[in-house]
Amino acid sequence: MSYDLAVVIVNYNVSALLKNCLDTVYASTGDLSYKVCVVDNASPDDSVQMVAENFPQATLIANQDNRGYPAANNQGMVALGVGTDAGPRYTLLLNPDTELPADCLFEYIKWMDENQDVGIVGPRLVLPDGSLDLACRRSFPSPQVSMHRMLGLSSLFPKSPVFGRYNMTYLPEDQLTEVDSVVGAFMLVRTQAIEEEGMLDEVFWMYGEDLDWSKRIKDAGWKIVYNPMRKVKHVKRASSKQNPKAQFEFDRAMIIFYYRHYRNETGWLMHLLVMLGLAVKGGPKLWPELDGRQYML
Repeated sequence: MSYDLAVVIVNYNVSALLKNCLDTVYASTGDLSYKVCVVDNASPDDSVQMVAENFPQATLIANQDNRGYPAANNQGMVALGVGTDAGPRYTLLLNPDTELPADCLFEYIKWMDENQDVGIVGPRLVLPDGSLDLACRRSFPSPQVSMHRMLGLSSLFPKSPVFGRYNMTYLPEDQLTEVDSVVGAFMLVRTQAIEEEGMLDEVFWMYGEDLDWSKRIKDAGWKIVYNPMRKVKHVKRASSKQNPKAQFEFDRAMIIFYYRHYRNETGWLMHLLVMLGLAVKGGPKLWPELDGRQYML
């Protein structure tokens, strides 16, 4: 017998934030059935003990090493039966540094039930100061969009539909909008879309996997929507800023995404400009990754 929602939370070394997050998840209201899996990526703090003691109803996976974000999320989805007859109708990737309104899960499930052509939806994510987390509604980082960001045009002209395209800064924050991608901090996915397109690609280690998942699901014909009907607090990068690999993996993810989805349709001059931009941004440590043909599909 299936249930409504699987909630997968990948944690690294943010025990206090994780507790706040789980408190809000388990305070959810409304008529829905859900299961929660916390996947801990070898946190040096007391995260595992905290979950075991305070949330025994959650499925807990304690990895002995940091497996990265996509692999750990896939572990959680498998543990909760995503894609099986007894699994959920929807799957939520949720970061441990988020806090949910009480009716958030119920209202988004209800909205997805009413919009059967939507594969992924994300809420209005707000930072602790109340400002919008710009990553919660994005266009894909195509070569052209990436160039606008690298050249600083998106910052200079945020209200331009051309230059402000990546974070869609030209649109009001309260406007429901079809987008290319939401962010993995709160990513509610129709399980049917996962069954069709597969789980997260583990060639990514951290960053980029949510864009790649969105690209695959959108290319399959599903809509991806930013729906700001609820605000979700997001501390942002609470875990990743503690990891020295984070910036390198961010830059490597952009290389993988480019080779996966745009290299075959990009001319040589634009390709050289993309590589030059990434080489300058990432520095010498990234240069061996620039020949990304191994990432092409």
